[in-house]
Amino acid sequence: MGTEPDQTAPVGKIPVSPFFICLLLLLATLVVYWPAMHCDFVNYDDPLYFTSNTHVQAGLTPANVAWAFTTTHANNWHPVTWLSLMLDAQLFGKDPIGPHVTNLLLHAVNTMLLFLLLHRLTTATWRSALVAALFALHPLHVESVAWVTERKDVLSAFFGLLSLLMYVRYAQTRSSVEGQGTSTESHGLALGSRRSVLDYALALFFFALGLMSKPVLVTLPLAMLLLDWWPLQRVSGVECRVSSDANSPETSSTLNSLPGQSGATTGQLSTLFLEKWPFLAMSAISCVVTFVVQQKTGAVVALTRYSLSARIENAFVSYARYLGKTFWPATLTTPYPHPGHWPLGLVLLAVALFVVLCVAAIWCGRKFPFAAVGWFWFVGMLVPVIGLVQVGDQAMADRYTYFPLIGIFLVFIWGLSEACGRWQVAKPTVVFFAAFLLAVCALQTRGQLGYWQNSGTLFRHALAVTENNYVAENDLGTWLASQGHVTEAMDCYRQSLKIKPGNVDALYDLGNAFARLGNWDNAITDYRRVLEIAPEQADVLNNLGLALAAKREYADAITNFEAALKLDPDSAGAHNNLATVLFMQHRFDEAAQHYRDALRVTPDNPQIYVNLGDTFVRLGRTNEAVNCYQAALQLKPDDPKIGAKLQALGAPADARSPANF
Repeated sequence: MGTEPDQTAPVGKIPVSPFFICLLLLLATLVVYWPAMHCDFVNYDDPLYFTSNTHVQAGLTPANVAWAFTTTHANNWHPVTWLSLMLDAQLFGKDPIGPHVTNLLLHAVNTMLLFLLLHRLTTATWRSALVAALFALHPLHVESVAWVTERKDVLSAFFGLLSLLMYVRYAQTRSSVEGQGTSTESHGLALGSRRSVLDYALALFFFALGLMSKPVLVTLPLAMLLLDWWPLQRVSGVECRVSSDANSPETSSTLNSLPGQSGATTGQLSTLFLEKWPFLAMSAISCVVTFVVQQKTGAVVALTRYSLSARIENAFVSYARYLGKTFWPATLTTPYPHPGHWPLGLVLLAVALFVVLCVAAIWCGRKFPFAAVGWFWFVGMLVPVIGLVQVGDQAMADRYTYFPLIGIFLVFIWGLSEACGRWQVAKPTVVFFAAFLLAVCALQTRGQLGYWQNSGTLFRHALAVTENNYVAENDLGTWLASQGHVTEAMDCYRQSLKIKPGNVDALYDLGNAFARLGNWDNAITDYRRVLEIAPEQADVLNNLGLALAAKREYADAITNFEAALKLDPDSAGAHNNLATVLFMQHRFDEAAQHYRDALRVTPDNPQIYVNLGDTFVRLGRTNEAVNCYQAALQLKPDDPKIGAKLQALGAPADARSPANF
């Protein structure tokens, strides 16, 4: 479209190209976030998404791809996120380093995409670079990068930024064609060239992938409308000028001089809205699907638990808290407990701050359009997660700021540039301040990454900086139990129950702790208390069955295993446990079938092959038993017990691939 802008800008005597800026942003992001490579999984949703998810850990199989598009597991429909995690498992195995590498690379790529987007929109090299650098290094983004579960954050942002890039290409091509007087319109879409049609289609495609990664992007079409006003200037009669001082790295320029634009581009708001209808339709569908899924799975909290007034209060307070943590990122953690109701004085202050900032953004918008665009980007992109539709018990979350904070960074950097130009701040001072700001962000981010090393460090920190955090108490207990500190873990569970009586997660984990100590009666009591509160819990039914089997109450154990399998037919643990009880009752044919079902879900489990082999021995099917033991030996070659079983059958202790079984 017309003449492309100069792709280099002099800083002193050093020519700087967008490619070089991208390289610097990439290196800075990798260096600062490198400690994330040594982070472990955490027991806060990571089991749901990776460590205990048999579909994810089995990799990209046709069955698992179908599961990704049909499941409502983890209270969401985000198939692209599932596929990306499956790819990690297939490429890197079950260790945490693979998913962490992918999250970090996505964050680094998102940083470069943000720079390229802003540079294409404004041609302001250094301001765009500083916004991208803040996006890369701000500690509020640590949660989205260091937490494997939040693959959905960095992945949805990746596709969202690609969608915006394609949309901007489309819009600039349309403006160029209109400027030449050769526009062709059909239902509000400019079809002046094949390139514009392709760019528009790609924008829709990437937007769809973004929604299928995390539906938080539903307000992205409104962000496109903001960009139509500034910097794209597609709104009729609008002419926005943003100047810069000679001390700024960029030379003075008006946005009117962007490529393909001659003054304010013509176009009416109705046309711009109509142009967005496919995006808005996708957003509407995504909202409906997400709400239905979360209602069905019980993730949406009822108004009886958090009233509408409590949600509105928390929304305004959260906007203020997010702003506070942006400029003073202290005591960042996860999760932030919901207080129910905030003090009235705090709510009134938060409402006043919100109103004042909205009025200020509108008032300054014509002279400083970046102020309105950045502020309403922040407000709009937070709407899906601000708590009006309450999902879970958190009041807010650092991860929710991943995409919205772009707006605040835009206001801050462009506003700082304007101020430096008006006050004639010396260029070395500007450079020093920018370097100092980024260094502080990098140090804070490094410190925040330290809390994500494992569940122990994460939840001990959460308990240190929050109050009444029953989730952190419970998850710290789960980590302590995994380290063998069962008694300390039980203290955490009891504290969690003290904060929130009837907390089913703490009751369940307390039951598991009793089971580990062999206290089957107390374990059974706690499991049954959980099922009274939340009856349809496959894991609880499975563990209750195990406890009953340990007390030789086999009939009740079988009933609970079957109930667990009715809720979760792909539970390898329930199949294996049911088969074991059936084996003990000499129901070998039924046991063999359930062991096979367990292997269908977890084909790399050597113990289940051994169990199936033992069952075939009892059935007199020696050849099949030998095949099972050889398959187990392939998976666990150093186990002498498996070799002994083969020798007892007069077979060589040779390993055979499970695939050949």
